[in-house]
Amino acid sequence: MRKSKARFWLFLAPALAAFILIVLIPTLMGFWYAFTDWNGISENARFIGGQNFITIFHDSIFLHAFGFTALFALLAVVLVNAVGFALAMFVTQKFPGATALRGIFFMPNLIGGLLLGFAWQFIFTSIFTAIAKATGWNFLQGWLSDPQTGFWGLLILTVWQLSGYMMIIYIAQIQQIPDSILEAARMDGAGAGSMLVHITLPLMMPAFTIGLFMTISNSFKMFDQNLALTAGGPYRSTEMLALNIYNTAFSENRLGVAQAKAIIFLIVVAAIGITQLILTKRKEVEM
Repeated sequence: MRKSKARFWLFLAPALAAFILIVLIPTLMGFWYAFTDWNGISENARFIGGQNFITIFHDSIFLHAFGFTALFALLAVVLVNAVGFALAMFVTQKFPGATALRGIFFMPNLIGGLLLGFAWQFIFTSIFTAIAKATGWNFLQGWLSDPQTGFWGLLILTVWQLSGYMMIIYIAQIQQIPDSILEAARMDGAGAGSMLVHITLPLMMPAFTIGLFMTISNSFKMFDQNLALTAGGPYRSTEMLALNIYNTAFSENRLGVAQAKAIIFLIVVAAIGITQLILTKRKEVEM
């Protein structure tokens, strides 16, 4: 018994040490720096109480970034999961090439965020402009120089990248649905729409719980795609929360304010994520 416990802690020790050094200690230090005026350069950090939090709520750029990110996350969560589920339903049908399509749809998720952002930047600036000149569709010009089209550009990129990943999660859950249940529904005269609403969707709730939580987290903390595609422009109108915190810390050298923003960011995302988990868990049914 003692040997098994010793082996358990021996195998756990490297991961636990890494978690403490890389996650826990920096997080606790971040909470301390949020109440200081540290600029990231000087050795001394003066305690100033809650002044950084007061500063944040008078920062119009941060408030805009917060609202921009919240709207983006809401639409991204809905679209990514809807497209991912639709792709999963499509590729689980029996037809030639279904397996190959799974790999094709998943492939964008393998591309790094910065590379993906620069690739779509080329599409929006060069290819869209060429199409506009050839067809006269002027609405395709200047997509990344306008706040509204820049928003939709970020959303298109995110849906294109993450839908394939969600598809894999939903495929795994679809394949766990017993064929006997579906056959019984067909024998009772249930149509495709009725089976989807009353059988497939309720039995998919465990996958929706995971998918929604992951997309909420990824949408709120998106950084590299935002940096590569628009860099927050024009005039920081498409700057999301993660990029705003980064700019506050490393462009303005206000590490204390940036840490305060990060704490608020953490609390909000954690509250939304936990609420989502509780609500969707309640709707899960056993097969």
